Amino acid sequence: MKRRDFLKMAGALGGSGLLPISPLLTATARVEPSGAGEPFDYAWLKGLARQLSTQDPREHAIELPAPIRNLDWDAYQAIQYRADSALWADDPGSAFRAQLFHLGLHYKTPVRIHEVVDGRAHELAYDPSRFDFGESGVEGERLPEDLGYAGFRLHHRDDWKRDVAAFLGASYFRAVSDSMQYGMSARGLAVDTASASREEEFPDFTRFWLERPEGDEESVIVYALLESASVTGAYRFVIRDREGVAMDVDAALYPRRAIERLGVAPLTSMYMVGENDRDANWDWRPEIHDSDGLSIHADSGEWIWRPLTNPKHLRFNAFGERAPRGFGLLQRDRDFDHYQDDGVFYDRRPGVWVEPKNDWGEGSVQLVELPTLDETFDNIVAFWNPAEPTRPGEEMLFGYRLYWCDTSPAQPSLARCVATRTGLGGVVGQRREYFSWRFVVDFAGGPMPLGEDVEVEPVIEASAGRVEITSARPQEAIEGYRAMFDVVPPDDGTDPITLRLYLKSGDRPLTETWLYEWTPPPAEERELRNPGHL
Repeated sequence: MKRRDFLKMAGALGGSGLLPISPLLTATARVEPSGAGEPFDYAWLKGLARQLSTQDPREHAIELPAPIRNLDWDAYQAIQYRADSALWADDPGSAFRAQLFHLGLHYKTPVRIHEVVDGRAHELAYDPSRFDFGESGVEGERLPEDLGYAGFRLHHRDDWKRDVAAFLGASYFRAVSDSMQYGMSARGLAVDTASASREEEFPDFTRFWLERPEGDEESVIVYALLESASVTGAYRFVIRDREGVAMDVDAALYPRRAIERLGVAPLTSMYMVGENDRDANWDWRPEIHDSDGLSIHADSGEWIWRPLTNPKHLRFNAFGERAPRGFGLLQRDRDFDHYQDDGVFYDRRPGVWVEPKNDWGEGSVQLVELPTLDETFDNIVAFWNPAEPTRPGEEMLFGYRLYWCDTSPAQPSLARCVATRTGLGGVVGQRREYFSWRFVVDFAGGPMPLGEDVEVEPVIEASAGRVEITSARPQEAIEGYRAMFDVVPPDDGTDPITLRLYLKSGDRPLTETWLYEWTPPPAEERELRNPGHL
């Protein structure tokens, strides 16, 4: 599944935040612009995208030549870019360098890559001397001269052995946080994700332009052309390695045809097992996920936290009526003991926060959760969907900033949800006469009053069923509060129930709003497990 292929491959090929890239090699090849180049700027790129939107879509995947067509994982991983052939390696003052990915294995769609110098673009022709083919069995000099590349990755002078961002596979890209750890991915655009009537499209970045940084500039600018059957687009990324990686993104979209569900600033992640969802509990690790929740700072100012789940069936939710101040998929739980994974370190996975820079108008943040039995598949997608339908021939402009972060740069002033746990409801030691499900939600931080003389009340809403056994009490261990309640489903049905919770003192809210969607199990699976039950 290509969503996850990117995540696995870019990490394995150095810069995963765990394994360094190959040591500096003694190659003599250098990246040199050829000829005078062609004039280039973002306005020209937008014009190209608009022009292509009026033409029939093109197929960009190719039949790979035999030597690289059937490479297995180890053989492909053995192909390493020569570090001294990196773009801008000849400039000792440059804060960034770029290396290229070779085609092969899952990567069968070549991208055209250019270097932009002084406003002129120079295409980087395929050159096998830039690669060390190692024990891959591939003889680079026998490959076609026009083969092309699969993508690129960026390195920062703080550590030339670890990459800070990578663009590889369709429109997927990702970056690291302060922990230098890769995790979830972003995409250029989502088209008809989770549509009931259309197959999802995966637009491709087909061409890139990398602008040579000037002097010791602490940012690098990347341009990209996006193409799919339904839309073309021109993208401009200003990438900074500062307290994690920040990317200022400008996107100009040109629909070829009406799109049922357009996804702007889409994020993709993985959630398999967590403290609130343990159905896939055969693995020895207690939690397995890249992100544990969707955070939304609504246009109204309300903060919303929606814990992620691994559902039995596709689940779709939409939140809000206008563009939010920000949203993101985050990994709030940073306790190694909760994961026990010393190989891929889920406790270090970065979150991604999306901050709109222009008025996106009416629409909603949408969340898609897919069932998964394997942590190598991304099953979570979140994006902004405009309410205004897309029309062929129009121009749609979106500006936003992506923060790849351990802690989101935007934080609620109220207490945050720090844990969600679920289990069988009822009173321990007493016989259960009917089925109910327990929800335990912890809040911490903010101006949370602690003390026996403070009255804290849970405000709970359920779209169906009955709420009972409610409480809110101090939790000194987290310097916060724990809310608990049971939900009794209305019948033997399995329709999802939406839950909403926050804590207040008097008329003053103390916490962000916790949202959840719970699907009651079918009647035959509603075990009561009364005292003495075996």
